[in-house]
Amino acid sequence: MLKNKDFRNLILIGITGTLLFSVCAFLFGGIIPALLVFIPGALITAFFAHITKKRYEALEMLNDYLAGVLAGGELPKPTEQEEGELSILQTNIYKATTLLNYQKELLTEDKIRLANAIADISHQLKTPLTSMLVMNDLLKCEDDPAKREEFLTTQGNQLDRMNWLIQTLLKLSKLDAGTIELKKEEISDKDLIASVLKPFVIQMELKNIEVKVKTTDLTFNCDKNWTIEAIQNIVKNCYEHMESGGTLSIETEDTNLFSTIKISDTGSGIAKEDLPHIFERFYKGKNSGKDSVGIGLALSNAIIEDQHGEIQVSSTEGVGTTFEIRFYKTII
Repeated sequence: MLKNKDFRNLILIGITGTLLFSVCAFLFGGIIPALLVFIPGALITAFFAHITKKRYEALEMLNDYLAGVLAGGELPKPTEQEEGELSILQTNIYKATTLLNYQKELLTEDKIRLANAIADISHQLKTPLTSMLVMNDLLKCEDDPAKREEFLTTQGNQLDRMNWLIQTLLKLSKLDAGTIELKKEEISDKDLIASVLKPFVIQMELKNIEVKVKTTDLTFNCDKNWTIEAIQNIVKNCYEHMESGGTLSIETEDTNLFSTIKISDTGSGIAKEDLPHIFERFYKGKNSGKDSVGIGLALSNAIIEDQHGEIQVSSTEGVGTTFEIRFYKTII
């Protein structure tokens, strides 16, 4: 501690002052007054030296703690806390470093997710691109008009798939970045469901799928266009997992806590081990179709959650699946 300039000055001032006053007391009053001045002065100097030493030791400990954190070492555990300004400073430093460490872990996780997402996107785009390159080479040397038409149709399908994937990824990125402002408006459950089902009417008829709709004259306060897209992705998922002659049921219900839309199908169902992961991006369960990308339900979930709602799923393999979309009346 004597290497510390402030500490040395404190000791020097204390000793010098004590000796000076003790000498003055001795000259004017003798040995007894000198001792009465010297002993309390020495005790006070020693007391303040001890207190200051403890403060500097605590500051040194905090400095070592911060140095360890900045060096990227393991976060030390807090020491015992006492009352006082230094203890408050110590507590706040621990809080700040704990928060910074937590944010560092989040950034690391984000980097891992980003790397995985880029790998998944590359894989998803590589397949249609490879197919299109092959088709393009075949077109160069194919003279049969029927074959050329077949190759062009295949290329068109692959382009549509790539366009859908890119557009969906852009939407997810915008939602993640918070650059999309969801504008809520009042829409009746009948109008909402009618808009959702409109693109699927012909497909349902061709596949002989019966659609049952039961509304209760509810009014949803949501972003119409984004909500329709979210529900359409769910309906599309149900449709793709149903055989001919299946049934798709949609009903609305109102409770004190939330308004809900239930979408049920009689499809192949979702495996129990896949249920916790169906809203993860690029996740493909064992019952997924060969052309499934695993991103539609992720987009639906992101849209609903951004409107303070949630999607619950229950499913039994070989029986069917039920998606329950909840729009909470208060933020939970």
